[in-house]
Amino acid sequence: VFKKIFQIFFLSADYLIYCFRTLCCKGPPPPRPEYDVVCIGLTGSGKTSLLSKLCSEATDSIVPTTGFSIKAVPFQNAILNVKELGGADSIKKYWSRYYQGSQGVVFVLDSASSDEDLEVARTELHSALQHPQLCTLPFLILANHQDKPAARSVQEIKKYFELEPLARGKSWVLEGSMVDNMDGVKESFSQLIHMLEEKEQEIGRI
Repeated sequence: VFKKIFQIFFLSADYLIYCFRTLCCKGPPPPRPEYDVVCIGLTGSGKTSLLSKLCSEATDSIVPTTGFSIKAVPFQNAILNVKELGGADSIKKYWSRYYQGSQGVVFVLDSASSDEDLEVARTELHSALQHPQLCTLPFLILANHQDKPAARSVQEIKKYFELEPLARGKSWVLEGSMVDNMDGVKESFSQLIHMLEEKEQEIGRI
């Protein structure tokens, strides 16, 4: 009888130790993959506001980016190191100097802008999609300011920008966005992360 009691005691002790280790002694979670992404778009498209919101930063004193800025944007399954380039005319011509090392592209456009500015955005996006350092990378295209009355729909933007023929065979997604709907923006970035993961797997198989 005593032998049986001791066996039960030690088995119970081992089980308690196992539970304690499982609950309290877990190792650190595996590191999230990091991807280097370049973010481009004209001044006023809302790049800085979207990225600041994603980083839980205040947006009440946002000013246009001069030169470039870098933010580590955390997501549940990855960290995006986003290099945001200013969209002013004096900066746009130097964009390509900052493309090297990018693994993905975020292009933000103001869907409520004037026809003239929309045409400039179209030209810049076409240039980026065909640039030697970007043409094989995943693209997330955000038609921002969808909450404004003058905003064009995503379908209108897709047709006007001729994305279907131009980006055929490329890895890209076009989504509407607004700074007051960050759940939608996060979902769009999740699609970009998925494309980045697929691209990484392709490279690994080569």
